[in-house]
Amino acid sequence: MSTNQSMLETRSISSLEKVFADEELQAVPYQRASALQKEIFSFQIAYRSPLTQQQVRVDVESKLASHIRLRSVQLVPAEFPIYPDHDNNLLRDTPGLYPDLLVPLALSDDIVGIPKQWRSLWVTVHLAAEVKPGKYPIVVVFKTPEGELLSRETFELEVLAAVLPEQKLIHTEWFHTDCLAVYYKVDVFSERYWEIVESYIRTAVDHGINMLLTPIFTPPLDTKIGGERPTVQLVDVSKSGVTYTFGFERLKRWVDMCDRNNVRYFELSHLFTQWGAKHAPKIIAVEDGQTKQIFGWETDATGEAYKDFLAQFLPELVAFIRENGLTERVYYHISDEPLTDHLATYGSASRWVKQFMGEIPSMDALSEYFYYEQGFIETPIVANNHITPFLEHEVTNLWTYYCCAQYKDVANRFICMPSARNRVFGLQLYKFRISGFLHWGFNFWFAQYSRFPIDPYRNTDANYGFPAGDSFVVYPGEDGTPLDSLRLEVFREALQDLRALELLESQIGRERTLALMEEGAEEPITFAVYPKQAEWVLACRERINAAIQQHASINNQGAAQLPS
Repeated sequence: MSTNQSMLETRSISSLEKVFADEELQAVPYQRASALQKEIFSFQIAYRSPLTQQQVRVDVESKLASHIRLRSVQLVPAEFPIYPDHDNNLLRDTPGLYPDLLVPLALSDDIVGIPKQWRSLWVTVHLAAEVKPGKYPIVVVFKTPEGELLSRETFELEVLAAVLPEQKLIHTEWFHTDCLAVYYKVDVFSERYWEIVESYIRTAVDHGINMLLTPIFTPPLDTKIGGERPTVQLVDVSKSGVTYTFGFERLKRWVDMCDRNNVRYFELSHLFTQWGAKHAPKIIAVEDGQTKQIFGWETDATGEAYKDFLAQFLPELVAFIRENGLTERVYYHISDEPLTDHLATYGSASRWVKQFMGEIPSMDALSEYFYYEQGFIETPIVANNHITPFLEHEVTNLWTYYCCAQYKDVANRFICMPSARNRVFGLQLYKFRISGFLHWGFNFWFAQYSRFPIDPYRNTDANYGFPAGDSFVVYPGEDGTPLDSLRLEVFREALQDLRALELLESQIGRERTLALMEEGAEEPITFAVYPKQAEWVLACRERINAAIQQHASINNQGAAQLPS
């Protein structure tokens, strides 16, 4: 706690707390933890100025100082935080200011202590491979601009003698390049556009996103019927009568950009409109020297014109994929979220496309088992509140997703939800052997149905379209680089928990790992039933780490006893 409580109060707390400015701080002190090498570890320091508003200088004293990043947790408005029939696993259901945005704190920057308002700093430790095992005190020092000590908080991080393994889970957060172009007012495919897109890709990959939505045509996602989104089509199309030719230069540039930023997989944007596969996406072509739209909402998905287009396009696309060695890295979409009454149109579209795509697998978000049962999709991406039938049928290569509709019982990450509800998802992914995770909103900065752009600093709910936080997890920085949300940071922690569990399984087996993971839980973990307390989630990870460390120590002792 504070050195001089009349001047500044401070408290070290976990990354799973959300600090509200208008309530007393309830979080218990959190002052020590463990982590694996190559892990990214976070905690927070809450602070409050009891008497007067004051400028505060923050410094870090630690052998890990060069690996530590400080950010200020900023408040954002949440006018529509949740649907009225929500469950009880929320922090609040009222409109107001919620902690979410993380703003980098340079060493020369000050923070402001505000009387009677708790705020927090987000402390991130990047444990590179060269960080040796051991216990590292991290001292966060608060001073006046003149150098007078106000407070100091000490956190002890133990770096274990084990390395966090590479991520196996395939993870995509839909990447909306049109939102980048509109917000930053740059022309699509200008050099500045490519620079901004690449900056956002780097942040995505840094947070465990290893698959990228690739707009071969402008994605027909969350678009008002009859409306359109800005054109971001990567494939050039020329039309002469009933013959089409295609250019893949921009798609090749996209692939090269992704390769140098360690994107491992590509999901090709949807070949038919959302919610039923009834129409073609917007497709732009050059015909008779003019650039114009040749397909869109007016196009019948089952009509001969679009089917003939696909019959010419898809073989060339597959040839491009094979020529560039991408066969094992590409998935394609038919139509997003087909419902029961869409079976005929979706089935027709699936059959037509599949004959051309060969061994390249399809993937789509859905809730109905019969789409998979009838062979219309190789890789089902199932809502986490509809996944039980797929688990009961032991579907292999099963993915899951959540969005605005998954707000009762299951894990999710709306701004109004506790961070433990976000992080526990990693344990569920492990237990049910989930192969991939999809979320639709990395940076959707439009109103619902893409009717107009919004300012994500003022509008976090897509103009009352979705619960606040559902549609994006990054904010646009002034220089064309993203600013993270604490929700994105916590989700990365969930993915690291998954990777730690996989490491432990390789050491002691799956049955023992599961038993250790669920220790102290009142019931076996499912997608709808799980411990909700942040303390349990943190303790679970410490149990996992301790078991990993114990196994490593036993192996090291055994190696030391072997004759040289």
